[in-house]
Amino acid sequence: MKAMVATRKGLFELIHDGGRWKLDQISFLGEPVSMCLHDKRDGTLYAALNLGHFGVKLHRRDEGSTDWTEIAAPAYPEQTKTDDDIEWKLKMIWSMETGGFDEPGVLWIGTLPGGLFRSADRGNHWELIRSMWDKPERKGWFGGGYDVPGIHSICVNPRNPQEILLGISCGGAWKTLDGGQTWALSAAGMRASYMPPELAEEQNTQDPHLIVRSKIASHVLWCQHHNGIWRSEDAAASWQQIHTPEGIPDFGFTVAAHAKDPNTAWFAPASADQRRVPLNGALSVSRTRDGGKTFESLRNGLPQQDCYDLIYRHGLVVADDGRNLLMASTTGNLWASENAGDDWYLISGNLPPVYAVRFF
Repeated sequence: MKAMVATRKGLFELIHDGGRWKLDQISFLGEPVSMCLHDKRDGTLYAALNLGHFGVKLHRRDEGSTDWTEIAAPAYPEQTKTDDDIEWKLKMIWSMETGGFDEPGVLWIGTLPGGLFRSADRGNHWELIRSMWDKPERKGWFGGGYDVPGIHSICVNPRNPQEILLGISCGGAWKTLDGGQTWALSAAGMRASYMPPELAEEQNTQDPHLIVRSKIASHVLWCQHHNGIWRSEDAAASWQQIHTPEGIPDFGFTVAAHAKDPNTAWFAPASADQRRVPLNGALSVSRTRDGGKTFESLRNGLPQQDCYDLIYRHGLVVADDGRNLLMASTTGNLWASENAGDDWYLISGNLPPVYAVRFF
């Protein structure tokens, strides 16, 4: 088993050897890697770099190779709408996902400032999905933690890759049933308490921090929202809020869903929006095994005092076996669990701030 850790200062690759995880190799040392991806269809790895003045770069490594090749990065067309407050310029790649197993070469990328791009040839060429970008509702989107809105979640239905759900901060959830030709809002039931009361249920201004789809039951989705946790059992036609018990905050950024059990999911809670640190300085992972009816607070092996780590959107992942998890923080700590979160151990406490973790 292997994993990639995308950080502010490079892409770190890990290998599980001798019963524990250890560092295998480093790529792009010193350079910010905003997202990474493993394509199970052909073994290819992808890495997105955010080089500031030098722009966004995208690299690909074929299976069996040790060399990365720079490929085309998504590019916005010349701006034609003078009344658009958002500059049509790629600022960061925030999400990357593959198409279906019957769509070799198809890749999806979500960006800041809220554009969705598709490639049909393993990233050699990219097309802005204008049916999404040209939506009049996009003018109602706004930035959450960034100055501009962005697409951080791309949930492709493994049984029907023409059905895709997007999570946008702050622009709600959007769904297509025809591979991106048409889109409709799909955030009914979510509630944004940061909006005026009369606008709190407006779907287009919701801030889902991350949305993930069950692989075994594709109609089940989990959402860690700015204002709590939501779950859908009807392919995002509606969302129901999940309430955590006292002592387990429902604020956070990330959620990981069990590949084989649609009722099991993990979260990494923080105290509150105004205090983005673990409650009482004690790091925990919360887990539900019954669809959100009850939660456990998992702490064994995690720091329980003077801890100020925050787990960002793509910093918690679970392997397909449902037992191996990796969790990494913006403080540069990386933990592993090999028994579904019951126990954790520290892999490294000296990494740069972590943006994303992926198994491969």
